[in-house]
Amino acid sequence: MKNKEYIEITGDNHFSTSIKTPLRADAFEKSDDEKIKNIAHHFEMIMQEMGLDLKDDSLSGTPYRVAKMYIKELFYGLNPINKPKLSTFENKYGYRKMLIEQNITIDSACEHHFLPIIGHAHVAYIPKDKVIGLSKINRLVDYYARRPQVQERLVLQILNDLQDVLETKDVIVSVTAKHLCVSSRGIKDQSSFTTTLEYGGCFTESATRNEFLKVIALETL
Repeated sequence: MKNKEYIEITGDNHFSTSIKTPLRADAFEKSDDEKIKNIAHHFEMIMQEMGLDLKDDSLSGTPYRVAKMYIKELFYGLNPINKPKLSTFENKYGYRKMLIEQNITIDSACEHHFLPIIGHAHVAYIPKDKVIGLSKINRLVDYYARRPQVQERLVLQILNDLQDVLETKDVIVSVTAKHLCVSSRGIKDQSSFTTTLEYGGCFTESATRNEFLKVIALETL
């Protein structure tokens, strides 16, 4: 049995070892239905330990609702079968300037406390031979957000996938989000938010990067 001090130390270790989400090799051997059934059972145990009366009409269905929400909604992005198909098209217009998709909703959860991370992402790229449908960028952001996350990893995962599919390093990703693990527990800071920025290619040049930052700072729509 791990002692309390050890649990507290490892619980405060917020460093990740890879940009890949940590998953076991057997992560997808069970069906979604099996996972929902097992999570519902364990969540029922949690509720009972808290002293809640699961015979109450309002609480009786909660374990199943939580389990289904975890697998089908909040954390659907864990399963690669749910990854959106990133269709690209030939850049027939010859468009070579910056394309920015702004204010993409981030609805995620921190992997340290499983509390919400809510905010927005801004993604830009400069096309070469390929362009991507705008909705595909939104879908990719949502896919990676819908898993227990670390914000630093999130921007890298989005960036790397877009660089691969677009066959260009000229991509930049910014995420600004509020972490409820900061605002509702611990320090309980209600006003702070976190911004992460990752980029490659021409966005390593300050002039190009600043053009992107200037556009996303504008109030639009």
